[in-house]
Amino acid sequence: MEFRGVYTALITPFRNGAVDYDALTALVEKQIAGKVAGVVPVGTTGESPTVSPEEHLKIIEAVVKCAAGRCQVIAGTGANSTEEAVYLTNEAKAIGADATLQVTPYYNKPTQEGLYRHFSTVADKCQLPVVLYNIPGRCGVPINVDTIVRLVSNPMIQAVKEAGGSVDRVSEILEQVDTAVLCGDDSLTVPMISVGAQGVISVASNLVPGELSAMVNAALTGDFAAALALHRKYYRIFKDLFIETNPIPIKAAMAMVGQCTEEYRLPLCEMAPANREKLAAALKSCGIL
Repeated sequence: MEFRGVYTALITPFRNGAVDYDALTALVEKQIAGKVAGVVPVGTTGESPTVSPEEHLKIIEAVVKCAAGRCQVIAGTGANSTEEAVYLTNEAKAIGADATLQVTPYYNKPTQEGLYRHFSTVADKCQLPVVLYNIPGRCGVPINVDTIVRLVSNPMIQAVKEAGGSVDRVSEILEQVDTAVLCGDDSLTVPMISVGAQGVISVASNLVPGELSAMVNAALTGDFAAALALHRKYYRIFKDLFIETNPIPIKAAMAMVGQCTEEYRLPLCEMAPANREKLAAALKSCGIL
């Protein structure tokens, strides 16, 4: 399976405490109109830790049904329990997801051998293409490059989402193994593509999928002048979408432009007023609001 282009880490809209499936399907349609390569339902941007198992699978099902083969669907089915990750991934495969995003198990801080066995077990038991998700700032432990090299020898482990904040990691990975690397930080997308990444799993593309697609496609075809112009235009929003814990700012921004209600599940809550003002100013400066 090819992983190349923009993949939107979808928010999960809520309304009155329940998942707002109308807003969710409208968001998927917006992504397809923006020519993204794929969407990622129920990743951590989709508040996967606070949806129920039933909601988790129903969200994937709604996104797969709406996408209807018009873009790839990479289901967020990772967990800090290998058994749970296998269960969710097998269910997502039965629903019709094209691949799975597997976040590094969080809190329990496994060793590199534990990580290897965890991801290998998911790949072997589910037989669905796996995108590894390295985000040590949230999970407490990185997937070391030598562990990635071991893992991608498994034909079902086909890509890495790199969200460690280091462009150098892309070079380190690609120096040792031929696999698809997807950027996990909007502000580093163009730099990472310049050294070999194949695209981005983006938060900002919830808001501006067409613009992110244009930026990434320009970079992938070597037109870095055009890519840099778009990077500079949207850089402020790339940064300010992380002024508080993701996905709080992106949900606030989506509510500001009328695409969802601003509703979270505890322990996430609304933004501080000063940060909300800063985010609104960034949206205006980028021409979004």
